[in-house]
Amino acid sequence: MQKTILITGATDGIGLETAKLLCSQGHRVLLHGRNPAKLEAARQALSGGGHAETYLADLSELSEVVALSHAITEQHDRLDVLINNAGIFRSEQSRTAEGFDVRFSVNTLAPYLLTQRLLPVLGTDARVVNLSSAAQSPVDLSALAGRTLIADQFESYAQSKLALTMWTHGMAHALKDRGPMLVAVNPGSLLATKMVKEGFGMAGKDLRTGADILVRAALSDEFAAGSVRYFDNDTGRFAAPHTDALDLEKCQEVVQLIEAMLAKYS
Repeated sequence: MQKTILITGATDGIGLETAKLLCSQGHRVLLHGRNPAKLEAARQALSGGGHAETYLADLSELSEVVALSHAITEQHDRLDVLINNAGIFRSEQSRTAEGFDVRFSVNTLAPYLLTQRLLPVLGTDARVVNLSSAAQSPVDLSALAGRTLIADQFESYAQSKLALTMWTHGMAHALKDRGPMLVAVNPGSLLATKMVKEGFGMAGKDLRTGADILVRAALSDEFAAGSVRYFDNDTGRFAAPHTDALDLEKCQEVVQLIEAMLAKYS
């Protein structure tokens, strides 16, 4: 059965490899990117019996996340899977126009806002797959709110990924059986992405490792009851994330702060 699947950050790396696999299986794949030329190149790189559409947005600008959600819902009254893949590690820009740390904005706030705004077209049998990381560090709520800035980019990245994992669990608890399945997935450490090449100066491991687990998370029965769980592809199993992501009270604090930060976009 053909499914409609949105992948953010789908112009290269794990996102593009995942799109290729899903399109080859005959699914309708909605590709997101921030560069028009790369988006078109990604669309042309897909083959198989599926169908591809492209959507342009810079996820560091939250107003563009809202515009992206409008574009999706204008074209589709149902979305089967949302894969929040887009992420940023190294950046010359430390803050966004809204004053937020760019990593928190792209890695944490944008996927939360997009997911919330797409909930009307994500049925109870839909899935939201959030790309977490093996790098997870306790979240400084002041930094998440944009009141302070974390100088170390890796620390900022690690906090943004734990914040993503925490809101995944918080939202899953809040929605229960009234919303889609939400799962946080570490697709694998040091894969051959642009982020790893630029951030660590190394080629990285086979991208297919990450793409394969995202396809499984999107479609396979093993993830059907994945809500409030974390999948670690370094070990190949559901595992425990950072302990803060297992603390529902702390998860709710993160969600409440994010909701307050995004109130004007609701």
